[in-house]
Amino acid sequence: MASVAETVKPSSWSVLKLALRNRKTGYMALFGFASGLPFALFLGTLYAWLSEAEVDLETMGVFSLIGLAYAFQFLWSPLVDRLDIPGLRRLGKRKQWIAPMQLLLGIILVTLSLLDPKSQLGWFSLLAGIGAFASATQDIVINAWRIDIADDEATIDILSTVTQMGFRLAALVGGALGLIIAERIGWPQTYVVMGVIMLGIGIAGLFAPDADVDKAAATTMNEEKTAELYEVGEIEPRVRNWALLAVGLLWGWAIVTVLIFMVRSLTALPEDRPDPTLFTATYGPLIIAATIIVPAFIAAWLFKLNRDGKHVIKEGRTALKSDGLILDQLYRALLLPLVEFVGRMGWSLVLVFALVLTYRITDAIWGTFAYPFYLGELGYTLDEVAVASKFFGVGAILLGLALGGWMITAFGRMFTLTLGAFLAAATNLLYADLALGGANMQAVSDFTGFTWAVMQFPGGSERLARLMITIGGENLAIGIAGAAYIAWLSSIVAKGYSAVQYALLASLTLLVGTLGRGALGQMIEERGYYDVFIFTMLIGMVAVVLCILEWMREHRAGRKSGVVAPDPAPRVARSQ
Repeated sequence: MASVAETVKPSSWSVLKLALRNRKTGYMALFGFASGLPFALFLGTLYAWLSEAEVDLETMGVFSLIGLAYAFQFLWSPLVDRLDIPGLRRLGKRKQWIAPMQLLLGIILVTLSLLDPKSQLGWFSLLAGIGAFASATQDIVINAWRIDIADDEATIDILSTVTQMGFRLAALVGGALGLIIAERIGWPQTYVVMGVIMLGIGIAGLFAPDADVDKAAATTMNEEKTAELYEVGEIEPRVRNWALLAVGLLWGWAIVTVLIFMVRSLTALPEDRPDPTLFTATYGPLIIAATIIVPAFIAAWLFKLNRDGKHVIKEGRTALKSDGLILDQLYRALLLPLVEFVGRMGWSLVLVFALVLTYRITDAIWGTFAYPFYLGELGYTLDEVAVASKFFGVGAILLGLALGGWMITAFGRMFTLTLGAFLAAATNLLYADLALGGANMQAVSDFTGFTWAVMQFPGGSERLARLMITIGGENLAIGIAGAAYIAWLSSIVAKGYSAVQYALLASLTLLVGTLGRGALGQMIEERGYYDVFIFTMLIGMVAVVLCILEWMREHRAGRKSGVVAPDPAPRVARSQ
């Protein structure tokens, strides 16, 4: 007979406390912070420094193209996933990339402090571009590390929530706190401080746990995985190589196209620079098709051939040098993660892609137009916006992330994901009310006593309280949604292919938000902010419906509210 301790299920709060005491969780918070700090410094705070240095707006617009490194990080994720750094492999499969990238970022931030952005803009932009690339590379590996180390105690859900909390805290340190420090000691000194922080994290990261630290075991596993490609029932090498060539050409075209665009934008004279909006609208969909959609169809075709027994090996044999072992490694790095994902998900992949495209699109698109709305449309001052969005707003996001993490353990991932989608969509109505004057938000602020509390501080006013409670409501919802979304993404990728699969899905989210900003800006010009908030709310409700469908799919598949990411099937044929 089972004991009482064996039959009583631990409470969600007990599970949460146990996970937070886990060493992996502590390093996850540190790595989340390390991921968010460069993002805030390169794509936010740096523009305040450039403005103070009197760099013109057009040049700053071109400078912002370094952000493409984050949007297109999936293009080099297979390389990061499979390539070992000589002399550093003993640190572990993921740590060999994480620690060097963090140390490189620290060195770059300190070096930037030695340059004058006005007279040395070329070197300044080059270093910032390398920094953005290193930061995006770090993000690829940190996401894979989170998935690899997840277990029954430090679950995917908890680790994902802690990652987001660290990221948002870094946004506060690199954003609002960075501005405050710069006002007092200057920009060069501020970037020295941030660089030292990154160097410290890089040193601490050397002692983080890793899911795989045995190089010999990794080498043996790679040989076994390559040998599996020549077992009976696997795709013929000739067919694999043609598929690899097609995907390689598509990805190569995308990489070259993006690099040419960035080089032309950063080196050409102003009148010869390409139009970023036109490039995004014209080439953005083509890049998505070339890097994700078409390769997914190729992967589905390979899986179908394997399942139907067509163009497969009839008699197993050992791989020979004449077979092209380098091509086999490239196939495992580029195509096998897609084949595994498509084979495991099947037609459900359409639903997954649709949810990825719509879940974060409302806040991803809207973020670009937040400051014009606050400052231009509503007439708030910079100080008021800083207090409401940077300090109070970030605090609300952190609270939402904590609440979202607790809700995942208490009610399940899919419930929290669906509720987060609904709340994120509904909070657009709060901004719609502000666009009409904010009478309802003022009434809520007055009724709850929030207005009184804000007015007890210097500079507090009714209008500031109205803005703060609106931003707070939205950011609380974003925190809940963000915790659930990252946990869901992490749960549907396979551990063995986590770097490539997660980078693809995360980049797809960023790309769609980028593509929609031009159209939304035009809609604001033509229809005004109120109609835009109603429109983005409706887009968010589409995500709610898709969340419900995904919830039903997972329920039918009999999946638990998982604690770890799924392991990949050893062979494609076993994924049926």
